[in-house]
Amino acid sequence: MTAKSQVKINFEASFTEPQAHYVEMEMNISGLSKEYIDVKMPVWAPGSYLVREFAKNIEGFTASANGKPVRFEKVRKNAWRIYSAKAANVKINYRVYAFEVSVRTSFIDDSHAFLSSTGIFLYPDGMLKQPSTVKIKPFKGWEKVSTGLEPVAGQPFTYTAANFDVLFDSPIEVGNQDIFEFTASGVKHEVAMFGGGNYDKEKLKVDMAKIVDHATAIYGENPNKHYTFIVHNFFTGGGGLEHLNSTVLGASRNGYSDIKAYKGFLNLVAHEYYHLWNVKRLRPVALGPFDYDNENYTTSLWVAEGFTSYYENKLMYRSGFFTDQETAQNLATAITNVVNTPGAKIQTVAEASYDAWIKSYRPNENSNNATISYYSKGEVVGMLMDIEIANATKGAKNLDDVMKAMYDEYYKKLGRGYTDAEFKTMVEKISGISFTNFWKTYVNGTDPIDYVKYFGYAGIKVTNEHAGKNVPYLGLATKKLEGRVMITAVSRNSGSWIGGLNVNDEIISVDGNPVEAAVDKMPAITGKNVGDSVTFTIRRDGIVKDITIKLLAATSVKLTATVDENATDLQKAVRKGWLN
Repeated sequence: MTAKSQVKINFEASFTEPQAHYVEMEMNISGLSKEYIDVKMPVWAPGSYLVREFAKNIEGFTASANGKPVRFEKVRKNAWRIYSAKAANVKINYRVYAFEVSVRTSFIDDSHAFLSSTGIFLYPDGMLKQPSTVKIKPFKGWEKVSTGLEPVAGQPFTYTAANFDVLFDSPIEVGNQDIFEFTASGVKHEVAMFGGGNYDKEKLKVDMAKIVDHATAIYGENPNKHYTFIVHNFFTGGGGLEHLNSTVLGASRNGYSDIKAYKGFLNLVAHEYYHLWNVKRLRPVALGPFDYDNENYTTSLWVAEGFTSYYENKLMYRSGFFTDQETAQNLATAITNVVNTPGAKIQTVAEASYDAWIKSYRPNENSNNATISYYSKGEVVGMLMDIEIANATKGAKNLDDVMKAMYDEYYKKLGRGYTDAEFKTMVEKISGISFTNFWKTYVNGTDPIDYVKYFGYAGIKVTNEHAGKNVPYLGLATKKLEGRVMITAVSRNSGSWIGGLNVNDEIISVDGNPVEAAVDKMPAITGKNVGDSVTFTIRRDGIVKDITIKLLAATSVKLTATVDENATDLQKAVRKGWLN
């Protein structure tokens, strides 16, 4: 068999029917003398923890060896076996249908092509470490390609990847996107804007550079030679996906002039950019090297994703986009969202991480009652841990020190991922105190969040506006559908839950009064008190029935945070050490 180092793998992507959402792929493998070659397509995209079965979009698969057609067969859902009879040159052709708008899936139409690499490129089984070359042949009228891949000198629209992990971590935008650049932390950053919009390039250059500089300052180095932001501006858009030296962001094309929406976009920039260190390099041990055929389970997504959600707040604060007061309130609101999720009392954040593959991306009508997001709970855990470290060290250390020490130890020194136990050990080393009870309470437990204590360490007062109020609460959500009022959600342990109202029940009347346009707010409890009964006449599976429920008191919280200007010197030191 020829040495793998002599194997060459080349791809060519072209577009003959972009209006029909297709890319034509040609893959050439040379220098590999085997009776047969298995080629595979990943079933998931790193950073998005769901098996998406990308192979379902492949059609028109053909293979030839030394210029002649050869036999092939599909040997599993995402793998094809090509009987090449030790031929030196094997060519594979296939088409990929791409018509799903998201930051993690490919989309092609007559205006542009977005190629999310895990759903586009095949790889020879067992050869993930092999380099490859990619040539893009833009459709007529398309003039630009944006990607984090390294360009090949002297060959337009041709790029090289050191291995398939790099290729799969490098999305490609093809079309006529608006491109501008800025330099921050010594790194050239390209911003590729598709879809138009009312953005101000000069303002974005300055504001995005601030985020880059503050993120880089945490780790003391920027791991990139160049970085690419691919931004898809739609009528309404959102979401982001991190990559090795690039990211894909979704945005609303006319939202840049609204201050809240603009800060929301910068929040997204901060989140995805911070991923350069947290998860793309410093990562849980289960997330590298990747198994592209199966789920990659870890209990630590609350660090990989949740902490990143938390750090977008710190980066926005440090970049000057939020004040102390605004930051405190933003974090209090994050706690509010977790406390008001019934599933937070059922599922731990470690379990949420492990079950991401089967629950997080496949929510149903009961998800809010049974699960918690490792993003939202992880954000809160990161904040509590950060304040705890700052308090234990009187403001001398914070979570930044933990993240940098982990990056230096496990990514740079050991070149591997970390375990949950290793992360806990580093937290204890930096803080000088035990975090065993913290882990038991907030990572592997579902105990209530002691937000008064933690905010108090930093001289921030938190009040619950709902405290002491005996407000009746139905515990259901409705939606008007074709003139009918339908139940869309029922909250755990509410009167509606206990009484037996169901999602998809049609509400005909409440206490004998017809339901007309009650969609956003159910007027059924007007004038009622906790303990009173309400009778719903509903239609379920065509059968009309009455269900009487007892109104219970609302248990939700609404937290308001206020920075205490009369805080003690220690509290001020903790606050400064925590945020700065």
